[in-house]
Amino acid sequence: MKDRKTVARMQGLRAVLDSPGQGVVQPAEAREGQTLAGRSLIIRYANLVRLPHTLFALPFAVVGTVYASYSAPVGIRQAVLVLLAFTAARFAAMGFNRIVDREFDARNPRTRGREIPAGRLSVRQAAVGVVLASVTFVVSAGLLNRLCLYLSIPALAWILAYSYTKRFTSWSHLWLGASLGVAPVGGYLAITGAWSTPWWTLIALSAAVLLWVAGFDVFYALQDREFDREHGLKSAVVLLGTHGSIQVAKWLHYMAILSLSVFWYGASFGWISYVGIGIAAATLLWEHRLVKPGDLSKLNAAFFTMNGIMSVVVCVSILVDRIL
Repeated sequence: MKDRKTVARMQGLRAVLDSPGQGVVQPAEAREGQTLAGRSLIIRYANLVRLPHTLFALPFAVVGTVYASYSAPVGIRQAVLVLLAFTAARFAAMGFNRIVDREFDARNPRTRGREIPAGRLSVRQAAVGVVLASVTFVVSAGLLNRLCLYLSIPALAWILAYSYTKRFTSWSHLWLGASLGVAPVGGYLAITGAWSTPWWTLIALSAAVLLWVAGFDVFYALQDREFDREHGLKSAVVLLGTHGSIQVAKWLHYMAILSLSVFWYGASFGWISYVGIGIAAATLLWEHRLVKPGDLSKLNAAFFTMNGIMSVVVCVSILVDRIL
């Protein structure tokens, strides 16, 4: 009798574990890092697009806006619209990526607990969110100025197209980097409605973000190397192996700091912001000490914590520099 009860309890527990979205207990792979607890619709949408990852690029959009303040005043209305446009664009890009990759996510033990394959959000719900976010982005850009409106459509097309890049190129990391690299450019153009002077400063800032994002995305791809290879997906990790891709990430980050320094020089910021860039360089160096071939146990710390610190430090130091 006791054995039957034990078996029944085990079967009931297994039923709960195997039912995504039911109850509180989920399988170990059901929640990735940097997700929010809860089951409300808002939380599910936030986890669909990994809301905490906004910490990566948003500070650089702010940097672009702060840089623009040397050429034109920044009003509250503009600041709110920049924040709204950026958030909407990121939601559209991430939500679209989850829709496009839903079949791969369902097969990958690391990602099968994401909102769509786990059944917490339907494809239709995700698509509605993507459409609304896309419209919000374009409208927000139009309310900023005419140049932002004209550029919003090609920018949206570029960030949505990223979702297909792993099907045909090993360098989707650079495409993703370019997608986030438009954030500081957008922040600048939203305020000034014109390109920077000197012209190369905005390019240097965008290149710094592109190279930085591409580098940490190579790190992120390490955990899916075998899965991507088995399913015909391309990445630098599949192409070069673990050791080779880590070396590529290292050089990408070297060039990112160099580009950030070029931007600092051209923008004529003060010593406070350069100290921030120095801290950012030290943070990236520590990130590379955490990720080693054959030991990815600290990958989450390297991916989220170190990169979050890096972007915030650069943003805060430039903001303080501008205020003082």
